[in-house]
Amino acid sequence: MSTPADTAPAGAVRQASLREINLALLLGRIAVAPRPPSRAELAAATGLTRATVSAVVDDLIGGGLVTEVEPTPRGGAGRPARGLLLAGHGPAGLGLEINVDYLAVCVLDLTGAVRHRAVHRADLRPVSPAETLALAAGLARQARADAHGQGLTLAGAALAVPGLVDADGVVRLAPNLGWREVDVPALLAAHPPLTEAVPGLPTLVVENEANLAALGELHTGDPGTTTFLYVSGEVGIGAGIVLDGTLYRGVRGFSGEIGHLPVHPEGHPCRCGGRGCLETYAGQEAILTAAGLTGADVAGDAVRLARLAAGGDPATLAALAGAGTALGVAVAGVVNLLDLDTVVLGGTYAPLARWLVPPVTAEVSRRVLAAAWSPVTVRPAVLGGDAAAVGAAGSVVRRIIARPTAWLTRAG
Repeated sequence: MSTPADTAPAGAVRQASLREINLALLLGRIAVAPRPPSRAELAAATGLTRATVSAVVDDLIGGGLVTEVEPTPRGGAGRPARGLLLAGHGPAGLGLEINVDYLAVCVLDLTGAVRHRAVHRADLRPVSPAETLALAAGLARQARADAHGQGLTLAGAALAVPGLVDADGVVRLAPNLGWREVDVPALLAAHPPLTEAVPGLPTLVVENEANLAALGELHTGDPGTTTFLYVSGEVGIGAGIVLDGTLYRGVRGFSGEIGHLPVHPEGHPCRCGGRGCLETYAGQEAILTAAGLTGADVAGDAVRLARLAAGGDPATLAALAGAGTALGVAVAGVVNLLDLDTVVLGGTYAPLARWLVPPVTAEVSRRVLAAAWSPVTVRPAVLGGDAAAVGAAGSVVRRIIARPTAWLTRAG
């Protein structure tokens, strides 16, 4: 019978803690290694004994977190050692995204490979929060069945929502969806569990979609870019702020609402109750209206706009130029405040970056005080429109890597 940690001998507790530290240390090293490291290389890099490394690696392999690969043939004496890789056949993360005009689901295995992806396009503004979450749960069940068919176990889920989300997963306000004080975990409790319960790991985390998209960009994009502003352009506009590799959330976790920065203080009315907000000039529907595409079907708007712009349509080009200028005004304010050197355009902005980057860059160059000797890079997101769902699933995977003991306890 196991002994509770609070009554176990101090030596046993210290031993358990040491094992947990070593598991996380070695799995983390394997996860970021540029090539599969051997056990001997891990011992040399960490200072652990070869016996300790071998025992810990055996636990990781046995728990389906790590796999061994055959060594690359080389010249010289001695037999080359086998390398170690994250396993693609064990735990996986489920990412869900709810946005104004679509639902998305994504499954990532431990290696970061996308193993399932699906998108359901619909205008969700007339749909109640309970019905929307039921649709999301249906997508999650299909993803879980597909993941099981591939030999994967969903070890947790993260849900991205475009709005203010508190630490308990309550959406305090999502103006473009019309949500206010929506207790997401409570509503999802009416549906079967979306993932297997893993003690020590949260079953479901609810987070702002731009924050999760920014984390996806941080861990998938240029490894040298660890400080940037991620701007997610959809019907609404959100931002994720990453400083020195860490997501800045603000005091209450509500940072990044760049879509409600006023670019024309007495301008167009906004759903939030204010006037002249950025999203009324640079949001997806604002661009469509300026391009003369009012009443168009929501699905595929970015593709339609890109096609028209590439064909030289004057109204579309003017709409994108105006949106880029408004976006540049808002972005310049954030860059001046936080001293950032990179701006990443995501969501529907990514496929439109060819036309948005020039006016955004022009405004940033004109308005940012340090731009003359420290230019700001403006570029599209690596993950494009998939960033939030992939970032959500990736956040689950990173929790497993950071705390493998929780998974190994379940697997054992």
